[in-house]
Amino acid sequence: MLENVIIQKLDELGKMIESQSLLSKDVLNLNEAASYLDVSQNHLYKLTSTKRIPHFCPNGKKLYFKRTELDEWLLSNRQTTSDEIEKMATNYILKNKRP
Repeated sequence: MLENVIIQKLDELGKMIESQSLLSKDVLNLNEAASYLDVSQNHLYKLTSTKRIPHFCPNGKKLYFKRTELDEWLLSNRQTTSDEIEKMATNYILKNKRP
């Protein structure tokens, strides 16, 4: 029983160390990028083949990704909140009042 708890805690620590190492790297390989983005490798391949995600393919073989570009990609296509839309509409009405 105690051994199982220890093994589970060690696994958790290993995963935490692995995720910390990803944050210190500038360039990630396919496996690391999939883990960083929390997507499957197949999905990441699909994103690269449709050129929907920035990547590098030196010598036409292995795929690499800049972590900063992945962050930018993750933050793209932001969805406006209902409150923001309401505020923009109010501002538009106030600015475009007809006399």
